[in-house]
Amino acid sequence: MTERDEQPAETEPDYRFTLANERTFLAWIRTALGLVAGGVAVQQLVPGLATAGARTALAILCITLAAVLAAASYPRWRTVQLAMRRGAPLPRSVLLIVLACGISALTVFAAVLVLVG
Repeated sequence: MTERDEQPAETEPDYRFTLANERTFLAWIRTALGLVAGGVAVQQLVPGLATAGARTALAILCITLAAVLAAASYPRWRTVQLAMRRGAPLPRSVLLIVLACGISALTVFAAVLVLVG
């Protein structure tokens, strides 16, 4: 067995970092819940916004982005937790770009629906 094959020793990280990581995970979940609520609200509560098809498309985009965030949030939490335990650099997250681009797209789509309607 070479040094390269050995796993770094894991140590318990400072509890403050563990709790901060947990708060970040919960923030991703809250964001996902907000997107689900927004998708349902667009579909059910604003019938005058646009055609039914456009409202449904906006609602589906909201709920799809929520599903992606919810599904990716736990693996992200786990990866960060393992990096902290091993004293490794924190991994980069693709979730930030996904969320920023997704929210931007939703905002532009909603703005178009408001301006056209």
